[in-house]
Parts: sequence; C-alpha cells; structure tokens
Amino acid sequence: MKMNDFRLDGKVALVTGASYGIGFAIAEAYAEAGATIVFNDINQELVDKGMASYQEKGIAAHGYVCDVTDEQAVAGLVKKVEEEVGVIDILVNNAGIIRRIPMTEMSAAEFRKVIDVDLNAPFIVSKAVIPGMIKKGHGKIINICSMMSELGRETVSAYAAAKGGLKMLTRNICSEYGEHNIQCNGIGPGYIATPQTAPLREKQPDGSRHPFDQFIISKTPAARWGDPADLQGPAVFLASDASNFVNGHILYVDGGILAYIGKQPQ
Repeated sequence: MKMNDFRLDGKVALVTGASYGIGFAIAEAYAEAGATIVFNDINQELVDKGMASYQEKGIAAHGYVCDVTDEQAVAGLVKKVEEEVGVIDILVNNAGIIRRIPMTEMSAAEFRKVIDVDLNAPFIVSKAVIPGMIKKGHGKIINICSMMSELGRETVSAYAAAKGGLKMLTRNICSEYGEHNIQCNGIGPGYIATPQTAPLREKQPDGSRHPFDQFIISKTPAARWGDPADLQGPAVFLASDASNFVNGHILYVDGGILAYIGKQPQ
C-alpha cells in the first residue's frame, strides 16, 4: 500500500446537495485530497450560499442548480459537467430529506416524496454517471445511507424504507457494474451534529440536556454526537484507490450505535 493511494488528484467529484452539512464536509475533504469539486442544489440561493462557503475555504468548486429527482435535468447536469469540468470519477449521492410523521398520519404523497429524493434520485444520478465511468475504465459511487438502512424508528417509515432501499441499490450497482472497475459503497452516518440537529442538542432552561440528546448519548458507546469531520476519512477512503477491492459495502460511522444493545437499567 502507498499513501498516495488515498489521494484524489485529477479526479472530478460530484457531491449532490453539498451546499452545507455532511455533503459539504465530504466535498471539503475531497478537495484537500486533490479532487475537483462539483456540487448541486435545488435552487440558486442554496448554490450561491454553498459557493460562498467553498470560497471561504479556498476551494474552487463548481456549483449547479439541479433537481436530482428530475431525470432529464440530471442528464443535462452530467452533460454540462463533462463539458465544463470533466468526466465524473466520483459520485456521492448525498441529497436527501426526512419527514417525521407517524405512518398512519402520513399521506401517500408525502411518503412518495421522501422515496423520490432519498432513493429514486440516487438511482437517477448513478444511472447518468455510470456510462462515463465505464468509458473511463473506473468509477466510485458512494451512497449516503443511514442507520435507518438497518433499524426502524417511530415517525420515519418513509425515510427508513428509502434508506433500506438505498442499501440494496448500493449492492446491486456493485453486482451489475463491478466488472467495469466501478465500486459502489455506502456510508451510514450516526447522529451527526449539524445545524439541522442543533435544536435537538440545546440545553433545557434548567441546564439539563434535551431529552433526545440524552437518548442519543445513552445509545452511543462513544457517548457523543458525531461531527461532520468524522465522515471525511471514510469518504476519502471509499473514493480513493485504497478501496479498489471494496464493493457493495455499507460503512457505518455511528460511534458504535449499531453494535450496542444499550445500558442495563439500574
């Protein structure tokens, strides 16, 4: 093994929905490893905010407006990236949503929306980049899965269904295109401290932890929330030549939650 195997010099990486949060952290790590960063988001305002954040970090990213659930728009995006930046070597299917609604109160339309963004979109974007990867003779696809790819929980029926499906899509892309030197793996983040989860970590008026914060800490052997930076090393590994014989695998970066049954009641 050579340490250069972990470098991404000369690679073009598309990270969907990477204006902020986990996607931004992964893209930042790829840039540090030498990759050229391409990202998209659903509207110009988010793309502009993302571009400002990349510029602040000294990263010359390429930002595009694209709805990843729109097959025609995605095909146009990939064509434009190939013309303006280069053929995509690395795809991270990061864009996603969650709707926390009890199943019996959730409409079929709401369920379909989550499936559309969290499962159909990774299919659409992967399908669009695979031909270029085949022509180039290599490619890396990384799907952002979830602990809900393995577990259920109240109010997240659509999200769990989508992320469970994404786990199996990951394995099927591996099965179907592994012979073309395309590796498709997943990352399953645990509970990550991002601006979106900040309300769940706020101190209560009496100084105690938020109940959900207490719950997560008690269920995590690491006894803390993850940081977006905790995902950077695994993401670089799965995008690099160091993982060329790793395929169809879901790497859970969860502080040990999935290995842990929980503390015995006192």
